[in-house]
Amino acid sequence: MTKKNVLLVGESWVSSANHYKGWDTFSSVTFHLGAEPLVNALKDSDFALTYMPAHEAAEGLPFAMHGLAKYDAIIISDVGANTLLLPPDVWLHGKTVPNRLKLIRDWTRQGGGLMMIGGYFSFQGIDGRARWRRTPVEEALPVTCLPYDDRVEAPEGIIAEVLKPDHPIVAGLKGPWPALLGVNEVEVRDGAEVIARLPEDQGGHPLLVTGSYGKGRTMAWTSDIGPHWLPTSFVNWPGYAKLWRQSLAWLTGK
Repeated sequence: MTKKNVLLVGESWVSSANHYKGWDTFSSVTFHLGAEPLVNALKDSDFALTYMPAHEAAEGLPFAMHGLAKYDAIIISDVGANTLLLPPDVWLHGKTVPNRLKLIRDWTRQGGGLMMIGGYFSFQGIDGRARWRRTPVEEALPVTCLPYDDRVEAPEGIIAEVLKPDHPIVAGLKGPWPALLGVNEVEVRDGAEVIARLPEDQGGHPLLVTGSYGKGRTMAWTSDIGPHWLPTSFVNWPGYAKLWRQSLAWLTGK
């Protein structure tokens, strides 16, 4: 059986820390990958995953449609729009390049499966700095972004309400699901379908939304792939891998 090709863009970061020990001080830098739970969940599945970390996407994401054509699905997760809008040729050298946000939109319209996953640099993000609002990518999604910081932090935990338990994405995932610790707040487009949401007493915000754009299918998951918003208990839940495999099966029309 031929596997479906999936491109995951984002989910990496570099942290810098200063350490003070009495009179002395030193600094350290660490590199982090945030999508390892998803990578593991898709091993030995029907999907071949290409993981393009955020720092590689600035130049690595194709600038032409034929470069995206080999993918059946694209997942954007925890990487701001600026990474794709300001590659080195633009930011450092003042050159013009194709707008890859328009490219992703047009690729979806032609039949690609587009998913955005939540995080501090997804949707509008922390301090509104993810900046996906009013972009061509947002145009293709089944939700729209708020114009400001859209985080909903819930240290007490959120138990999702599954509204469409027979939908192929969540079929067989009996509740209650493990708790979530946060989501991005978004608004659902007319015609989109809310599969799962937060309880009304925690805002009723959408968690899993599906839709279409042209010939393509689209999906928004407003929480994270893994910690912190998606805690270890969710990652270790037997339904975690099934959720993502069924999401990609639906997204790619399998």
